[in-house]
Amino acid sequence: MRLRLRREDRLVAATVGRSDGNRTKTVTRGGSRPAATAAWGTTALLDRRPVAVPWAVVYDRAVSDLVITPDDVARAAAAIRGRVHRTPTFSSKSLGPGQHLKAELFQRTGSFKARGALNRVLGLSADERRRGVISASAGNHAQALAWAAASEDVDALLVMWQGASTAKMAATRGYGAVIDLEATDPGVAFARLYALQEQTGRVLVHPFNDPVVIAGAGTVGLEILEDVPAVDTIVVACGGGGLVTGIAAACVPAGVRVIAVEPEHSNALALGLAAAVPVTLTPETVADALTAPFAGTVAIDVCGQLGVEVVLVSDDEIRTAFRFLYERAKLATEPGAAVAVAAVLAGKIEGECVVSVVSGGNVSADIASAILKGP
Repeated sequence: MRLRLRREDRLVAATVGRSDGNRTKTVTRGGSRPAATAAWGTTALLDRRPVAVPWAVVYDRAVSDLVITPDDVARAAAAIRGRVHRTPTFSSKSLGPGQHLKAELFQRTGSFKARGALNRVLGLSADERRRGVISASAGNHAQALAWAAASEDVDALLVMWQGASTAKMAATRGYGAVIDLEATDPGVAFARLYALQEQTGRVLVHPFNDPVVIAGAGTVGLEILEDVPAVDTIVVACGGGGLVTGIAAACVPAGVRVIAVEPEHSNALALGLAAAVPVTLTPETVADALTAPFAGTVAIDVCGQLGVEVVLVSDDEIRTAFRFLYERAKLATEPGAAVAVAAVLAGKIEGECVVSVVSGGNVSADIASAILKGP
């Protein structure tokens, strides 16, 4: 299934203000009529489930007005150069003519998340470093922020949830972070994150709705442009939307089409683009790295403006891609990182020169062996 928004339905304007002491976000579609207004901390207006989700995120510095541009991504690349790996991009004839794989599973901490987390931590002020950082994550951002914080001698607290990957929890602790495990699911984890951030005064480093983090993630796109100059299509797995937003900001202005791929039962960006505001959901997918309970406002704004398309894949298609990457490309990836390739294998992607981002490799042995064994 492919969702492509009509031009008049793309998000073209957004403002953030205050009303009666509450932060509100008013979104306009088509440049004219109001589409929705959501109050800070209230239950999602477009969802039946009582999950409290703030539409915008309070930061210690004014970053909500940043427009992510290729220059922003280039600055991030300069900041993190030499501290993260420049991962390889290689052709894959077994995947098809003109197909390439960006092997970001070889990144520090095992996923692309290290880029954005480090970019954000490097920009902390002395006071922010003293206060420490906090975030919520299924595991990849948790590991990345724990690593980045430790590398700069900054204390880190990560909110995860019961049932999250024990391997990712162990790695996060191994980098020196403290984990809060009171939450029972992703939605509750994010609600707890905002409460703990207010209580502790820590600096919030959002996993997918921080422009500085997103700019760091976008450096993946810059490397693709350098390594595959003829690329016309980049395919990216999507959870909360940070990676695809950063890549789109870097690459769409260069004339490259960017496609987000989501599990069909964890399709936060597709829902958010259609509604022009974040829509909460209860994710259900084998791709645990892509279980964001809503898409970020930055992703909705930027992807809407840049015309990013969304393709949905089934869990069976994800498992098939996981086995393909292991058996044919020799990449021991995680299920969420196989999502882009799943769309290609399913015939849902068109392009003469296509790069699929294999975004991470943090998977436990039991999950990997169960998928490789097959039905």
